[in-house]
This record gives sequence, structure tokens and C-alpha cells, in this order.
Amino acid sequence: MAQTITGGCLCGAVRYKISGDLIFSGKCYCEDCRKSGSTGHSSVLAVPEPSVQMTGKLTEFKKAGSSGQPITRKFCPTCGSRISSSASVMPGVLMINASSLDDPKVFVNQMSVFASRAPSWDQPPSDAPSFPEMPPPQPH
Repeated sequence: MAQTITGGCLCGAVRYKISGDLIFSGKCYCEDCRKSGSTGHSSVLAVPEPSVQMTGKLTEFKKAGSSGQPITRKFCPTCGSRISSSASVMPGVLMINASSLDDPKVFVNQMSVFASRAPSWDQPPSDAPSFPEMPPPQPH
């Protein structure tokens, strides 16, 4: 469903507006998401990159993901808030961290990935599909 979604960092230096349809939303329990988020998982909204208008300076950190291809995480250099990430295996898709949303109710979990790596103290919810690793690619 097309909607307008807004968000930003803790200090307010970075703001964004998303206009358009969401591709998917979900929770990731991989080690990178856990360590970069200081919690048991990362919750993201995947959106078409052109649908996002971003203002403010972002710093980025690149590291190979489970596919061996780079994932770029972007965050505010002032307050450290994680804003987005992108994976080279999903060109044109921007994953917005749900923790940066102005209205947290916008995030509705559709799936959990890398659930086999979830810590005992943060297990995937049972009300959405859960995949031990990444789900298989969907035919177009």
C-alpha cells in the first residue's frame, strides 16, 4: 500500500521521507545485524531506493554479508543512529531501520531471517514466517 513514511536519527541531523510502496518488512538475526544494532535482531522496512528523500550527512560502513557481497550500513555521524542499509545482492532496494521511524507502528513484521542465529533471549515471533537463513528467491 502506497504511503508516506518519515523518520530520522536521534539528534535530528538526518531526516528522511519515503513515498511509495513497501517491498517487505522483517527482522534479521544475523550476527552483523545483532552487533551493529546492540540488540538481538534488526527490524527493517525494504523500499525502492528512488522512493526515499534523505537530508543530512550519513557515515557508512561496508562489510561482506552472508552472500559474500557487500552490505553498506549508513548512520548519523553525530549520534550514531542507524538509518539504512543496502545490499549489493538487492540493487535498488534500501532497507530502513524501523528504530528510526517517526511512527513505530508503521513497522509490521512479515518475516524473520537468519532465525537459526537468534540468541536465546530474543527469539523470532511466532506470528510471521521464520527462515533459518535467507528465504529462497521468489519468482518474478
